[in-house]
Amino acid sequence: MAKQQTSVRNRTNVGLREPRRYKVIIYNDDFTTMEFVVHILHSIFYKNPSEAEALMLDVHERGSAVVGVYSYDIATSRVRKATMLAREQNFPLRLECKPE
Repeated sequence: MAKQQTSVRNRTNVGLREPRRYKVIIYNDDFTTMEFVVHILHSIFYKNPSEAEALMLDVHERGSAVVGVYSYDIATSRVRKATMLAREQNFPLRLECKPE
């Protein structure tokens, strides 16, 4: 019986890297109520009430603020969910995902 030769090649560079992160930005508008923005920040982005209120005031004064930094899937799903909830309430709230 013949002996089988096998060769094992070790891979040194695996090419793994951390997934890209995306920041979720919320923009100010003149129609969306402050209470609704706090509700969105609390219920969808899981901010505690005081942090949600501080973020809401930051958005109100500066025009926009970063709500959080997430992986792509989480960022887009939270933006979609918040936008859908805003449209159901007839608010023009705008959120956006941008690479960090």
